Amino acid sequence: MRIIQLLITIIYCTISMNAQNMVIPLWEKDIPNSKPSTQKETANMENGMLLVREVQKPDITVYLPSIGAATGEAVIICPGGGYWVLAYDWEGMDVARALNAKGIAAIVLKYRLPTSKDNYIIRHKSPLLDAQRAMRMVRYNAKKWNIDTDKIGIMGFSAGGHLAATLSNNFDNGDKMAIDSIDKISCRPDFSVLIYPVISCLVKPHQGSVKALLGENPSKELLEKFSNEMQVTEDTPPTFLVHSTDDDAVPVKNSLIYYEACHKKNVPVEMHIYPYGGHGYSLALDKGYLSTWIDRCTDWIKHITKEEK
Repeated sequence: MRIIQLLITIIYCTISMNAQNMVIPLWEKDIPNSKPSTQKETANMENGMLLVREVQKPDITVYLPSIGAATGEAVIICPGGGYWVLAYDWEGMDVARALNAKGIAAIVLKYRLPTSKDNYIIRHKSPLLDAQRAMRMVRYNAKKWNIDTDKIGIMGFSAGGHLAATLSNNFDNGDKMAIDSIDKISCRPDFSVLIYPVISCLVKPHQGSVKALLGENPSKELLEKFSNEMQVTEDTPPTFLVHSTDDDAVPVKNSLIYYEACHKKNVPVEMHIYPYGGHGYSLALDKGYLSTWIDRCTDWIKHITKEEK
């Protein structure tokens, strides 16, 4: 009887642990490209959204589907906010739950913002470092979280889409000589999902995001480096794009030029352009058939991970 009770307790604890969202710091000790700051991180509800500012200690929050429903795929989500704030629930937590409903693990990345005062050494480096580390960390913990190591993608909204595209073109296979085991692992995404993304710093750019990331007067070299349509190679991961024609904040041209760049390099790419929706609609639950983009996206993820494997 006691053995049966013990087994029930173990099973219950396992289920409970799986159901809970785990918040994990990206770095336990020294955070790269960081220095002490007097700023404090804030999280406030504004206009119905949870906005996070002045991120000091980047982390990931892990949302896992039930064990029976898990497909083995995972997506790291980069919320948008122009590199000034993070729309943390609207383009993060809400999307994670929607992916979980499809059996896909979701990891919301709280990345450092280059507009946070005095807490970085080089302005534009922190977001990419955080995205790279998040990818390594998820791959490192994949077995524990019931995830396949070759089915881990990156998703981003608006400026978060720029970060996701930047990671998709700025990855490495890990440092095999690193002391930290996580740093030995590849940070290449297996696929990339870009939702109304900022892509270019030169063609129809979102000036607020460019200024936030690169400062007032960035060099031509820096502008080109962070214009992701110019960085696509044959190794860029398969990409899924969603945009709206009437997007006045981040023109649809951003997605069009990235699609063209992927196509030229024979990178598998799928694009959905909707006639309406504007900008910043997240799951678009109140926007008619635009709300089906998440279904098109998860269908594509399941297809592309099967094809790639």
